[in-house]
Amino acid sequence: MLGFILSLIIGGIVGAIGEAIIGKEVPGGIIGNIILGFLGSALGGFLLGDLGPSIWGIAIIPAIIGAIILVFLYSLIAKKA
Repeated sequence: MLGFILSLIIGGIVGAIGEAIIGKEVPGGIIGNIILGFLGSALGGFLLGDLGPSIWGIAIIPAIIGAIILVFLYSLIAKKA
């Protein structure tokens, strides 16, 4: 249970970093950041593997890069809608 809570915290931080770097916000606040962090972690892990340091099973560098990609794609889609 503690591992799950810690991974939620890391997911939220990774999502917030992705938002801060791109300068756009995703909807949903903290929940949106957590979802973005998890999806960014999966995308980054798929593209880059386990590059760099890992915290609670999440490779930080690929997760942040994946979150940046997702925020960028969201901002492109949100502009057209």
